[in-house]
Amino acid sequence: MAMDSDLPPMPPRSALIAPADNRVAAQDYDAFWLWAGVRPQPELEHARSLYLLESEVRTGGLIAQRPAVPNVRHAEVWMVVRVGTLRWSETIYKQVLADLARWRDAGNRVVGLQIDFDARTKHLKEYADFLKALRARLPEDYKLSITGLLDWSANGDPAGLDALAGVVDEVVLQIYQGRRVIPGYGDYLARLDKLKIPFRVGLVQGGEWRPPAGLKEHPYFRGFVVFLLNPGQ
Repeated sequence: MAMDSDLPPMPPRSALIAPADNRVAAQDYDAFWLWAGVRPQPELEHARSLYLLESEVRTGGLIAQRPAVPNVRHAEVWMVVRVGTLRWSETIYKQVLADLARWRDAGNRVVGLQIDFDARTKHLKEYADFLKALRARLPEDYKLSITGLLDWSANGDPAGLDALAGVVDEVVLQIYQGRRVIPGYGDYLARLDKLKIPFRVGLVQGGEWRPPAGLKEHPYFRGFVVFLLNPGQ
């Protein structure tokens, strides 16, 4: 399993450059989220990494969000599980691991699992405990990714952030909520000194993006992931 001492290489330079007009154009990036109900776009053909939503964990159990196993041959694939509760039964753990195996058995280059959960900044230690339990069940050849809130970078408890650093392989910090870019995101990203985890910045297609000074030089920065939208959204 890859941890801080085994950092992945920097992405190609093209993946680090934001569009000149300060709007996120999908063709300028090579890592994407594809959510349920969002139609595939031509830009996916040159993707290096795809984060594909598979299911959602709710109080009632695991709810599938994808009608079939994906068929991706040209890119690395992360299976994403949207999480509404951290109280997982053993059945849910087994279902998630079975889905990962099905995706890989179908010929996809599944590199890992991403947990999409809006963990409150003051409860990062509790979230880390959940992720440790998940990591212990995850086969060692799968990586573990999580999405993160911008507030973590500014107000996250150092102990909680350190606990995450010992468990996950990457965090993708989202500069948007829903479909809207968060005002002042640059101020948050400028205060990343507490973060000791390989991270990407999560952008939204068509949204504003002005990279803060020093981002590309951050030792843990690994590029971008773009959340794709249907035309007109």
